[in-house]
This record gives sequence, C-alpha cells and structure tokens, in this order.
Amino acid sequence: MAVAEFNDANFQAEVLEASGTVLVDVWATWCGPCRLMAPLMDWAAKEYDGRLKVGKLEADGNPTSRDGQKIQGLPTLILFKEGAEVARHEGAMAKPQLGAFLDAHL
Repeated sequence: MAVAEFNDANFQAEVLEASGTVLVDVWATWCGPCRLMAPLMDWAAKEYDGRLKVGKLEADGNPTSRDGQKIQGLPTLILFKEGAEVARHEGAMAKPQLGAFLDAHL
C-alpha cells in the first residue's frame, strides 16, 4: 500500500470522514527529523496494510488542515479512528517506537 498525499482539498474526505484508522504524518521539506520519518511511513503503510491508511500532509502548503489540527511542531503524527483523533506524537521516533505507538491504538 502506498503512502497517501493529504492536502487542504482532500483532508476532510480522506481523513476526517474516513472509515477505519488513518495515520497522518505532518511534515515540511525543511524539517530534518521529518525526512528521517519518511521511510517509516512507507514501512507502516506496508506493515499495517489492511488495518491502517497512512498519509502525509505537507505543513507549509496546507495551512487550513495544519491549523485545523493545531500543529505545534514537526513532525507530528496523528492517528484518527473513524475521523476522531485518538493519539498524537510530536517529534521523530524510531521504528520500534512507531510500531508500539500504532499497536497501542489498533
């Protein structure tokens, strides 16, 4: 499963109105820790295929969605279930931490 690209135009439908669980990675091109997280989003999309939809939201180009989610720092990972936020993590993390974060809420 590929990592989805979320933006202001599709965030409502793809995340807030989605059935199931969605992981949103809020990132920016200038953010070093965000670049470290990118391969982990590919891993999560494959590892949790069928249980989780994984997507990225570029913070600078999508201010409506970014501000609507009250993003304070980057990267920020937000886990939604049936459109409601169930968990949030700010900052980079290693693969074992990401797995534990996801497993705790799936």
